[in-house]
Amino acid sequence: MNDRILIACIGNIFLGDDGFGFEVAKALSGVDLGRAVYVVDYGIRSFDLAYALLEPWHAVILVDVVARGGVAGTQYLLQPAETALLGVGKSIDPHSMDPVRVLEMARSLGKVTAEVFIVGCEPSDFGDDLEGRMGLSEPVAAAIPGTIHLLRDLVAQLQESDVPTSVAV
Repeated sequence: MNDRILIACIGNIFLGDDGFGFEVAKALSGVDLGRAVYVVDYGIRSFDLAYALLEPWHAVILVDVVARGGVAGTQYLLQPAETALLGVGKSIDPHSMDPVRVLEMARSLGKVTAEVFIVGCEPSDFGDDLEGRMGLSEPVAAAIPGTIHLLRDLVAQLQESDVPTSVAV
């Protein structure tokens, strides 16, 4: 059985809360998740991530901000629906790091065999349209310890079985 797990942190550090993935990757640098777990900060490199998704992983966990209309700092554990990945009538932007669009791009390049999860955080502020903003907003920064806990639980479940039954968010 392939036991390799990729935690792919994505986002733009120059756009406020979009730097959430980078900050999670930094926080994970001191966490022992096991020998077969790889944490990579992809930043805004969508092609690199798309090609990485084609590798034979047991699971891939994408970490990013996810705007779903909730309270800033709310954490989400999502599994993209297969139908959301069909990309019918959508163009693929190699500079976009929207997790579903990157999955669409990867699937247009080959077969993604891994179980894919998205661990997201509701953003609050991306900064000024012209200048952006460095650093996370307070509610998003406060969500990082809970995100680390969520990732540890998810990884542990993935290492024990094929599909996690539930993970508290």
